Amino acid sequence: MKGQNYIDGRWIDGEVSFETVNPSDLDEVVGSYSKVGEAQIREAMAAARRAQPGWAAFNMQARSDILRKVGDLLIERSREIGTLLAREEGKTLADAIGETVRAAQCFHYSAGDVLRAQGEWYNSMRDGFNVVVTREPVGVVAAITPWNFPVALPAAKIAGALSFGNTVVLKPSSYVPGSAVMLARLLEEAGVPAGVFNLVMGDGRAAGNIMIDEADALTFTGGTSTGRLVLSRAAETMTKCQLELGGKNALVVLDDADLDLAVEIAGNGAWIQTGQRCTGTERIIVTKGIHDAFVERMAKKAASYKVGHALDADTQIGPVCNVQQFNENLQFVKDAQGEGAELAAGGVAVEGRTRGLFMAPALLVNTQSDWRCNQHESFGPIAAVMKVEDLDEAIHAANNCEYKLSSGIATTNLKSAERFRKASQAGMVTVNAPTAGLEYHVPLGGRSPSGYGPRESGAAAAEFFTESKTSYINHGAL
Repeated sequence: MKGQNYIDGRWIDGEVSFETVNPSDLDEVVGSYSKVGEAQIREAMAAARRAQPGWAAFNMQARSDILRKVGDLLIERSREIGTLLAREEGKTLADAIGETVRAAQCFHYSAGDVLRAQGEWYNSMRDGFNVVVTREPVGVVAAITPWNFPVALPAAKIAGALSFGNTVVLKPSSYVPGSAVMLARLLEEAGVPAGVFNLVMGDGRAAGNIMIDEADALTFTGGTSTGRLVLSRAAETMTKCQLELGGKNALVVLDDADLDLAVEIAGNGAWIQTGQRCTGTERIIVTKGIHDAFVERMAKKAASYKVGHALDADTQIGPVCNVQQFNENLQFVKDAQGEGAELAAGGVAVEGRTRGLFMAPALLVNTQSDWRCNQHESFGPIAAVMKVEDLDEAIHAANNCEYKLSSGIATTNLKSAERFRKASQAGMVTVNAPTAGLEYHVPLGGRSPSGYGPRESGAAAAEFFTESKTSYINHGAL
C-alpha cells in the first residue's frame, strides 16, 4: 500500500517517508507513507477554511447523498479495507471487517442528521416577538485519532462534522494510516468537494499544535496525559475541544451473578481485540462468595483463546498493535507481580506461525484496589481481579480510580443493578454485558479525566459540531 496526504482535493507526498509493518508478521511491510511538514499542514487548514462556507451552504439533500454514498462504498469494500486494517493494526479479520461496517453505519446515520430538523421555536415574553434557536456549523474541525480503531473512529468524527456543514482536517496515527487513506479515497470518490476533507500524516505534537491553533474545534481520542497537553494548548486559542481519553474500567461480579455469563462478558471485555479498547475491562471486582469459582473459570477462559495471526480463520485474539505497546504490556504484568499480584494465566509472549507481537491474555489475581495495576491504564489483554465483601465495597472499589469512562455489573438482582448504575461515577454503565462494545447512535464518553467536552456520537454530536444561536425577532416591526 502506498499512501499520500490529501490536501485541497490533491494527493501529495510529504517530506519524510515511513513504513508500517504487520504486527502479525514483523517481516512484512504493509504500507509506505509520508509525513507532511508544517507548511503543508497549514495549507490543509487553509483549504478547509476556504471550503467551509460553500460546504455549509451545500444543498441538504446533496450533502446527505454524499455521506450515504461513503457508507455504501465502505460496505461494498469492507473486506478489502478490513484486510488492510487487520494487517496494519492486528485485530482479527472478522473484527476488522466489522469495524469497517461500523464506519459505514456512522456515515449512514450522519447522512440522516443532515436532514433532521435542527432548531427550536419559542414564544417570547414580549408581545410581538418570537424567539428562534438555530444551530450553525462550528467551522473547521481538526480530528486526531488513535491506532486502536483506525477506520471507525475517523469515520465517526468525519461523518459527524461533515453532516453539520463543517470541514475537516484528519491526522491519523502513524502506526495505522492505511485505513484513513482508503477512507479519504472513498470520500473523494463519493464527491466530497475539494478542501472539505483533508488528510495529513505528521508528527504528533508539531502537527497537533498547528491544527489546534488554526481550527475552530478539535476532536481528539487518545491517552489522558496527551489529552491534558491538548487541552492546555487549546486553552490559548480557546479552541472548542472534545476529548475521549483513557479508561481503567471496572466490572463488578456479585454472588448472585450467572457464572457462565459473568465469565463470558468479563473475558470479552478484557481480552477480545487484544484488550486494545478504551472501554475494555481492566479491573474485575468480585464478591467473596463467587470469587474462587469465578477466578478458576476465568483462568481456563484465558487459556482457551487462540492467539495468532490476524488473518488466520481460527484466531480469536490477534497481536498487539506495535512493539512499544507490546513491551509495555509485558512490563505491566511484571510490575503487577512485583506489587504482589499472582499471575493466574497468560501474561507472556507466545510464538506464532510468524514472527509477531503475540501475547497470551493475562489474569492477575489477589490484587488490591490502590495498587498500580488497578490504577494505571494498561491498554492490553490484561485484567486484574479484586475480592470484596459485598456490593458496598464493590461500588467503592469501582469508583476508587481517577478514570471515569465505562463500568459494568453482573448480577441477577434488579435492585443491585440499579443501585450500581446510579452509584457508578463512569460515563457509561453496562448491566450483564461487557464494558466495551458500544453503539453508534447513542452518546459515548466519560467524565474527566476520561473525557472532556461534549460527548461523541448519536444525538450528542450536534452539541460539539454546531454552535447555538438565539435570535429575537420583533415581527410587529416587520
